[in-house]
Amino acid sequence: MSLATPVAFFIFNRPDVTQAVFDEIAKARPATLLVIADGPRSPEERSLCEEARAIVDGVNWPCNVITEYSEMNMGCKNRISSGLDWVFSQCEEVIILEDDCVPEPSFFPFCEQMLAYYRQDERVAMISGTNYLLDQLNVPESYVFSRYFSIWGWATWKRAWDKYDISLSNWDNLKAAGQIEAFYSQSFMQDFVTANFDQAHQGKIDTWDIQWTYSCLFNNSLCIVPKANLISNIGAVGHHSSGEDRNHFKPVFALDTTILRHPGQVFPDQRYDGPFFEQQFQPPSPPWFPIRAARSVRRRFQAFLRNKEQHGR
Repeated sequence: MSLATPVAFFIFNRPDVTQAVFDEIAKARPATLLVIADGPRSPEERSLCEEARAIVDGVNWPCNVITEYSEMNMGCKNRISSGLDWVFSQCEEVIILEDDCVPEPSFFPFCEQMLAYYRQDERVAMISGTNYLLDQLNVPESYVFSRYFSIWGWATWKRAWDKYDISLSNWDNLKAAGQIEAFYSQSFMQDFVTANFDQAHQGKIDTWDIQWTYSCLFNNSLCIVPKANLISNIGAVGHHSSGEDRNHFKPVFALDTTILRHPGQVFPDQRYDGPFFEQQFQPPSPPWFPIRAARSVRRRFQAFLRNKEQHGR
């Protein structure tokens, strides 16, 4: 049986990881596969880009393969944002994978069912395949809602992407009004998010996903997070690696999608968001909280920037 929901696959210059993700897409057999590729940054990189693109020629199931390949390097911000603009000029909803996000097979039916179930619900902006708590989220439901928007394997609708604001156009006003405090109670998280939005708004970082978080937050939207982790990011493999992030190479777990158990209410679930915050942004203890908190936020943001630069996208 093939997957009815279109899959958008973003590739670049890593044929090794591209093959690993493509192999899982092939198992799902999507009826439509949209492939978006960035161009090489140098003549030496061209052969790697060509190898990655050649992997898509391995489609051996009934599938409408549509490609959008750039011959020049556009960078992360422009390639992914323009690629998604192109995708949603043709599709109303789509499952999205980058070349280093390897999905567990149940990721595809989970996304497909969630896309259908919340198709008309403006409160929900996206479905993520990543659960940073792995299999430790002890809830009876099959998924929860979160204020954290992970794009390591995700799905969304045109209605949500249409709200995407690549320039964070009203950020100065929202920042001056202290609006971040409405979303995150922890001063740690407020500082981290504010630093990210400042960098993206000022054009100091070549990224697109900070703007996606901005658009989701300020449209008061939520992210669906599965009960167990469905995506393993293997992006520290090979020629981009200079030391892996602690969130790379995490195990995945099958999710029973035959009968999904839905939450009774749509709201940010502290059973996930609380432990997630403690895991990813655990604040230091007194008595040096303000100083150590600032240093920790700075270290985490610098690590985030380095990861972006290493991946060259």
